[in-house]
Formats: sequence, C-alpha cells, structure tokens
Amino acid sequence: MNTLNPASTALLVVHLQHDIVSPGTAFGALFSPEVYSRNILANCDSAMGAVREAGGLVVALRIAFARDYSNLDPTIPLLQLAKEANCLKEGTAGSAIVPEIAVLGQDIEITHQSPGPFSRSLLNDLLKSRGIENVVVCGVATNASVESAVRQAADLGYRTYILSDAASAVDEATHQASVASMALFARVITLPKLRAALLSGSDKS
Repeated sequence: MNTLNPASTALLVVHLQHDIVSPGTAFGALFSPEVYSRNILANCDSAMGAVREAGGLVVALRIAFARDYSNLDPTIPLLQLAKEANCLKEGTAGSAIVPEIAVLGQDIEITHQSPGPFSRSLLNDLLKSRGIENVVVCGVATNASVESAVRQAADLGYRTYILSDAASAVDEATHQASVASMALFARVITLPKLRAALLSGSDKS
C-alpha cells in the first residue's frame, strides 16, 4: 500500500455505540474489555481525524431498531440477541455513538438494521455519489459487522481495507482469525500506514 487519494476514500466506523462497546451494557459487557485494553475508541477517533483532515469522507454507522423491533429481521440470530437483551432501540442512550468518538458536521451518520451496513440502506448510493473508490473499515465487532462491511464493500467493487489496530472482537484470538479471513477480500493496514497513505495520496492528487 503506497497511496490513498483522500478525495476517493471513505472511512466506515462500525457500531461504536453504548449498547455495543460501553462497560455493563448488553453487548458491551462482552466487547468493552478488548475495546478499552486495545484503545479502539481512541484509534478509531484518530483514524476519523486523519481521513477528515486529508479531505476524505467519514461515515459513522449505527445499528438501531424501532422501539417494538418491528424492523428487526427475526431470521438473524445476532439480531435476535439484541431483541432479547432489549437493546439498540432507536432514540435511547444505548443506541447512541459513544462520546469518545467525535462525529463532526462534515461527517455522515447512517443508521441501518442489518449486520452488513450496505444491506437495505443508502450507503452504497451515498459512496458512489461521492466518487468513493476506497473503503477503510474500523470498529466493533471484528468478526461480525466489521467483517460484514468489509465483505460487502469488496463484493461491490470498492478497494477495501481493514484497519486492524482500530477493530476488536470479544478476544484477541477471534479478532485475529477474522482479520486473517478478511485478508482474502481486503488489504490489512494499521493506523500509521493509513496516515502515510493519505499523506502520499494528498501530495499526488
């Protein structure tokens, strides 16, 4: 990886919401130890700043459902777990993005109802309309919605990257196994490499 043209690059920030990453919440009880031990929130926020400052697009993704879960797909076990835990309801504090992540006015926030953010959402249309060719993915959980986003982006023809030091799962082994799987569809990079690639791309754009 040498360069990334910021003008055609989008960072997808996956599901950094209270009910998913905050200690003591429905899914946060599982994911927060790795999130905090690996500084995932700080790394994601840094990636957002790097992409934003270079002139790229930051897309903050939320998964949230109607209060009665009428728009939740009952065939997906992971979503059934959310319903059983009575979490990720639209308009609640638990569905909000955590304050450690700064979503600014020039960023875009998209709410969707599937583990894969391109399903039944405006995400693909939005990226295409902005001339996006490169998609970088970070967030939680590596082996669930992060991997779904990576696979969907690759299938749709984007040059796709997984930011391995800005994603986490329930434990390190699960994270690493998912990253290894994603390497078949995406380029595995780190935050320093992302910054360098954006800087090089800015110089040549």
